[in-house]
Amino acid sequence: MQFSVLLSVYRKEKPEYLKMSLESIRLQTVEPDEIILIEDGVLTKELYLVIEEYLKVLPNMRVYKFDENKGLGLALRKGVELSRYELVARMDTDDIAEPERFRIQMDFMENNPQISVCGGLMREFNDRGIISQVKNMPETQKEIWKYAKYRNPINHMTAMFRKADVLNAGNYRSFPYLEDYNLWSRMLVKGFKFYNIQKVLVKARVSDDLYNRRGGIAYCQRYLILRQIQRKIGLLKPWEYIKACGITILITLVPNTIRKLVYIKMLRKRNG
Repeated sequence: MQFSVLLSVYRKEKPEYLKMSLESIRLQTVEPDEIILIEDGVLTKELYLVIEEYLKVLPNMRVYKFDENKGLGLALRKGVELSRYELVARMDTDDIAEPERFRIQMDFMENNPQISVCGGLMREFNDRGIISQVKNMPETQKEIWKYAKYRNPINHMTAMFRKADVLNAGNYRSFPYLEDYNLWSRMLVKGFKFYNIQKVLVKARVSDDLYNRRGGIAYCQRYLILRQIQRKIGLLKPWEYIKACGITILITLVPNTIRKLVYIKMLRKRNG
């Protein structure tokens, strides 16, 4: 089977991070048949230089440009529409794929045609390159359905999905902060099957302000809107909706130091 890789970059991305991400694609043991890079608005000179460099060493890379920034959801939506192949792998422009990532996921998707979305584990590292912990995820469809009621069930930078199924569920939409969780919720209630491979597929960069960005009034409001959508489409039962909203309000509006403690001590398993 053939597959595409989908990335979106905007002007605030650091060029050295984009370079490391593209280099990890170049070093994969299975070469993508297509790499789609969406330029979400005008970029910096340094980012253009990195893209120009990798267009020379990644002959399968295609660039699509938005004249103005439209946000991640619409950038990914366009990328899915542009992809030539049935299987699409997501990558973030500040993360690093493990060399065997695409081989592992392609083998799995070829052998499991009933699966629409396949994710995996990610190992976090900070801006100083210090690797800390693995974010574990539910494995089976039953576990993922239960988990999705309260948390995003797929590490988005590890996702590989079937294009037709994503389009059937309405594709990515403009939904700041939660574009992927919104999509997975719609796919789950439509009956599409998910699976998380219990292997680390990506090293994910965790910036020092990650926990700040996962809190505050604006973030809380977007999350509560998603909870309303999940209730309306049938992912959440009435009592689950109340519980999910309570958890959302608590986690997003507590002081940052407490939120960080909750994420690290309760929601993740430390690995050395």
